[in-house]
Amino acid sequence: MGDAASDDLSVGAERRYGEQIMQEVRRDPAYLDDPILLEYLNSLWQPLVATASRRGDVDLDAVSKFHWEVFLVQDRSVNAFALPGGFVGVHLGLIAMTSSRDELASVLAHELSHVTQRHIARSIASASRQTTIGMVAMILGMIAASRSGNADMASAAVAGSQAAMIQGQLNFSRDMEREADRIGYGVYRDSGFDPAGMGSMFDKLDRANRLNDAGGFPYLRSHPLTVDRLAEARARVPFASAQDAAGDVVHAMMQARAKVLMDQGVSELHRNLASSGPGGDTARNAGAVYAAVMSAALLKDLRRTRMLLDELTGLFGPDASNDTIRQVSMLRADSMLEFGDTAAAKSVLFAQAAEVSRPALILSARAALADHDQSVAETGTDAVPLRQVEQRLYAWVAQHRWDAATWALIAQAEDRLGNRLRSIRAQAEVRAASGDVNAAIDRLRTAQRQSRRAGGADLVDASVIDARLKELQEMQREALNPPKNHRDPGLRD
Repeated sequence: MGDAASDDLSVGAERRYGEQIMQEVRRDPAYLDDPILLEYLNSLWQPLVATASRRGDVDLDAVSKFHWEVFLVQDRSVNAFALPGGFVGVHLGLIAMTSSRDELASVLAHELSHVTQRHIARSIASASRQTTIGMVAMILGMIAASRSGNADMASAAVAGSQAAMIQGQLNFSRDMEREADRIGYGVYRDSGFDPAGMGSMFDKLDRANRLNDAGGFPYLRSHPLTVDRLAEARARVPFASAQDAAGDVVHAMMQARAKVLMDQGVSELHRNLASSGPGGDTARNAGAVYAAVMSAALLKDLRRTRMLLDELTGLFGPDASNDTIRQVSMLRADSMLEFGDTAAAKSVLFAQAAEVSRPALILSARAALADHDQSVAETGTDAVPLRQVEQRLYAWVAQHRWDAATWALIAQAEDRLGNRLRSIRAQAEVRAASGDVNAAIDRLRTAQRQSRRAGGADLVDASVIDARLKELQEMQREALNPPKNHRDPGLRD
């Protein structure tokens, strides 16, 4: 159904609009880049994207041009949303509400289907048609009112035409939500997730909705009533239980991480520490202790942090999954780095040395930077591991150009190693990846001036800076001069 959207908004134009929106999103304080939680979210998201592509739910042009990126929003509300170009935002409140990976994956599948079915492009087409119809009705009504000399009739004509436009758009939105439910369920099921998870998630949303919704005025809703969607979800899996699925250990720990990141007030951190006692199943205990570890670290209580980390490790026997052990190791390394204990962090990260993952890379870089500072202070020499980690960081950004956190670590590493020109260039990339193209251009111009003053500057570095400056200036011009019609993508793929 999404193919007709290309008549009003091309895939390239939708991607461009999505990138422009994300520039603003990344500058928002609520935008959260937590490598550990984001990696877990991607472990659910990427299989769904692969399944949608395999099923043929995605336009072939969109497969290569859309970003297919999921990101975190530091917000307590239970929400997720799709943006143009394949971007999907997930609020921490949603992760904190779910009790299993299947429940969370069901929401991601729904939002993914909004993207694959080009609902945003179709909304623009529908809005355009509804606006045209509404404007015609309003003009005709005002002409009739002017002939009668009745001012009340003119007001009624304006209000009536606006109501017609709004109602038409609401009807279209409800249809898209139902379509996203139906197609999303197929993607979700074919990706290997428990079919009961979707019904369980709708059940939770229904219970939460009753707290602040009397169920009135269903014809004014842009989404179908939750109870209707719940019934349809249960009908798709008639033999599956609609009860909450038992949360696995890894999800329980990620749920706890979301809760702590969502509310870091002192009283809430102490409440997490108080609720970490024994009781309940392993998953629930693991989540409670995980939250307590993070809380103790944020409260700068080293002794209690170490004690709770040992308690968390002791919850699992020799049959614990590799992913469970890995998540505990990542938490230990992250916590110890917060206290400056690089030796303890490195002993954990050593086991992850061969792993190509963003959390392990970022934690290793933080440890290498701290080690380098200590080595320079004690012996006056550079630490070799920093140069090795620096190479791994560059290899990562070669594949993930818009990773602001990794560019920031590169900037620090280059500065420590005395490579001022490369450090400034990396700082520019941080600003570009964070959505501030103007600041990025300013930093690159600074680097350009320095390279010209230094006659012996590396010609390769200087040429990279020149090329990147031209590229960002072109992006700036495109942002200031949007295409005159939706068919002009304004992209260089």
